[in-house]
Amino acid sequence: MVYHSTFVDDEGITKACGCPLLPLKSHIRGPAPVSDQATTDIIDEAITFFRANVFFKNFDIQSPADKLLIYLTFYINVALKRLEGCRTLAEGTKAVINLGLEDVPVPGESGFPFPGLFPLPGSMQEAELLRNYLKQIREETSGRLLSVAYRPNGTPNKWWLAFAKRKFINTIAL
Repeated sequence: MVYHSTFVDDEGITKACGCPLLPLKSHIRGPAPVSDQATTDIIDEAITFFRANVFFKNFDIQSPADKLLIYLTFYINVALKRLEGCRTLAEGTKAVINLGLEDVPVPGESGFPFPGLFPLPGSMQEAELLRNYLKQIREETSGRLLSVAYRPNGTPNKWWLAFAKRKFINTIAL
């Protein structure tokens, strides 16, 4: 059974293109509300559930937060593919920073991995809000992923990098 997000109550949560802009424990500036450092956020859930959810070919969406969980699971898969050839933490950090500098497509643009997952933006402001949120969430996810993909001594954690070979929902990560 697929692990779903615990953020099912989306009252009072701003949305852009149907994507909830959930609070993050982040030091990176962006449109996401700041979450308490002691609580679990969507990035913690995505990293925790990644190794189980990546095995599933279908994902039953039960809440809008599940859509974000799907997007983050795919992004973690892409990031692990980039980290696959990196033998040190420094090389991995460089690869993830380069991934973070890439353009972030939004629904309706070429390169968005799941065209039917989120509705098309109603305006340019909504598209930019979602783009900035996804950029912020990708950068924060990348930073936290490095702490689990590499051991404290800077060597790769094979128990994480082995999952770079998996396809999530039969989608090939580039």
